[in-house]
Amino acid sequence: MTGRQTRAERAAYPLARDAIRKIAEASGGCLRPVQLRRTDTATGETVSVMVPCGATLASICPPCAERAKLLRAAQCREGWHLEDEPDLAPAAPDEMQEFWLILRAEAQLCRDTAEAAGQDTTDYDELIGELDTEITRAGVRGTVTNRNGSDGRQRARRSRSTRRRQDAAPLPAGKIAPRTTGQVYSAPDGKRYRPSMFLTLTCDSYGKVNDDGTPADAASYDYTRAALDAIYFAALFDRFIQNLRRVLGYEAQYFGGVEPQKRFAPHLHLAVRGSVPRPLLRQVLAATYHQVWWPATEQVRFAGDRLPAWDEDSGNYVDPATGEVLQTWDAALDAIGPTDQPRHVARFGPKFDAQGVLAGSKDAEKCIGYLTKYLTKQIAECHVPETGAQRAHAARLAEALRYEPCSPTCELAPLRDPAEERPAWHGPRRVQGQGAPARALRLRRASRPGLPQVVRQDAGR
Repeated sequence: MTGRQTRAERAAYPLARDAIRKIAEASGGCLRPVQLRRTDTATGETVSVMVPCGATLASICPPCAERAKLLRAAQCREGWHLEDEPDLAPAAPDEMQEFWLILRAEAQLCRDTAEAAGQDTTDYDELIGELDTEITRAGVRGTVTNRNGSDGRQRARRSRSTRRRQDAAPLPAGKIAPRTTGQVYSAPDGKRYRPSMFLTLTCDSYGKVNDDGTPADAASYDYTRAALDAIYFAALFDRFIQNLRRVLGYEAQYFGGVEPQKRFAPHLHLAVRGSVPRPLLRQVLAATYHQVWWPATEQVRFAGDRLPAWDEDSGNYVDPATGEVLQTWDAALDAIGPTDQPRHVARFGPKFDAQGVLAGSKDAEKCIGYLTKYLTKQIAECHVPETGAQRAHAARLAEALRYEPCSPTCELAPLRDPAEERPAWHGPRRVQGQGAPARALRLRRASRPGLPQVVRQDAGR
C-alpha cells in the first residue's frame, strides 16, 4: 500500500485483536482459552495445553456459551420424554474419593481422641471442614456426620409450625412411588404413548401495566409485593415442585428456565416429564405458597448519616446515641413468636399455560428452543430499560428492597459510613490469624448479620 493516507482511512482498517477475535468466533473457537501445564509423571515432560474457558454467558465467550446451550438442549431433548426408568443407583466411590474419605475418617478419629483427653480441637475442626469441602468437590453427595457437627453434637435448628395456612387451598397428598416417568395412555387402535407437558407459570398481578411493562398507575402499583415475590421466587418454585410430586405420587422430573417479563416479574417455563391434568395443576397452584419469616421492617431506625457504631469492647453494633446493644440476626429471628405473622407470603398468579407435547414433534423442538433461549444471557440483559418510564419502574422496584435483608450474611455495603472504620468479617481462619480471641470471634460472627434487623425493626422488639 503506497501513498499518503489520511487518519480517517487508517481508522477504517480492522484492528488485529478484533480481527482475530472475529475469526475465532466465526470458527467456533474459545475467545478466552485457559493455558494449563500437563506433566508426564513417568518422564517428567511438561507441555502447555489450551482448554476452553467454559463460560456460559455470550457476553463473556459466545462460542463456549453456544456449546453449553447446545448441550443443555440435548439434555432436555433426551431426558424430557423418557419411557424407561433411568438407573439412578449411586456409583461406587473412585480412588480419589476413597482417598479423601479415609483422610476424613482419620481426622475425625484424631479429633475425638483429643477431645477425650481434654485437648484443644480447634485445629482438627478446621482440618475437618477443609476435608469436607474437598469431599464435596470430589463428587460425593451428602455429609459424613449427617446433621451433627464434627463434635458429634446436633446442630441447633430453628423450626416453624408446619400447619398449613387457613387461607390456602387443601392439597391432596399420597405416597410417592419410586419412579420418574408419567402415565401411559392407549389409543383406540391399540397404540400406546406417554405425553409430556410444557408449563408456564407467572407471578400474580400487582396492578395494571402498559404494553412496555410500566404500571398504568405507579401510585397504586404494589411494588413491595412485586419485589419480594421476585427475590423469593426460587423458594416458591421449590415448594411448587414438592407439592406437585406429592399430588402426582411420583418424582416428576423437569427442565426449566426463568426469564423476566417486561414488568420485571419472573416468568417460568417448565418441560415436565409426564402429563398433569389441568384441574390438578390449578389445585396445586392454589395450594402453593412460601412464607418468609424475616423480622418486621416497618420502622427505619438508622438511615442516612445516622448509622450503628461498632463497639470493640463488647464486639457488637450499638446505638451511637444511647449505647444500646443492638440485636443480632439470631436474636431477631428468635424474637418472632408463634402468634406473629410472616413478613411476606409469596404465591403464584392464578393464570398458567399447560400444553401436552409428544416426543419428536415440531412442538417439542419449539419448546426446547424456547427453554434455552435465554441460557446464554444474564437476567439483566433480557429486558434492558430504554425509556424514562421503564428506568423509573426499575428504580421503584429497587427502592422497595432498600432496607430489606437479602440474606443472613449480607455485607450491607450501602449502609456503611465510609468515614468510619469498622471491622470486616473475613472468615474464622483469617481472624484467628490476626490474634482475635475466640470470644470476640464468635461475637463478630453472630453480630455482623444482625445489622439488617437492627436497621428496620418494630419499636417494641
